[in-house]
Amino acid sequence: MARPKPTTFDKQKVVAENRKARFNYFIEETFEAGLALQGTEVKALRAGEGTIAESYAEVKDGQVFLINANIPEFSHGNRNNHQPKRPRKLLLHEREINKMLGAVERKGMTLVPLSIYFNSKGRAKIELALAKGKQAHDKRATIKDRDWKRDKARLMREKG
Repeated sequence: MARPKPTTFDKQKVVAENRKARFNYFIEETFEAGLALQGTEVKALRAGEGTIAESYAEVKDGQVFLINANIPEFSHGNRNNHQPKRPRKLLLHEREINKMLGAVERKGMTLVPLSIYFNSKGRAKIELALAKGKQAHDKRATIKDRDWKRDKARLMREKG
């Protein structure tokens, strides 16, 4: 029998985070995936470099790839250094890939990376979300709720 997956992921060191994703998308479901990286990419990530702000994931031929993620070249790398924006393969179970593929094709959802981090074993992982895009009125409602929560906390703090 398969071991149950934890509901929250074991994030020891967060390297890159997509902070706009939760504002621009409704997050339906999250997945934890491994990253197939080269040695200099791992060293650059351990140094805290890398951005996923404008990246997305795509299913091709039964495999998932991270597109447009920027991991800059390692400063002490030699001529075998990696390309900064190359597509990187994500390591997922087949049933997770099939679930993502069905949601993307049928429901018009998007695969959005939320964060890249190292787990307690020192492995580079990515938190990937199945998301649906928000429209302008949804974003305005989000801003309104956020402002109200901030004002409410301020009022509660002042009242004592």
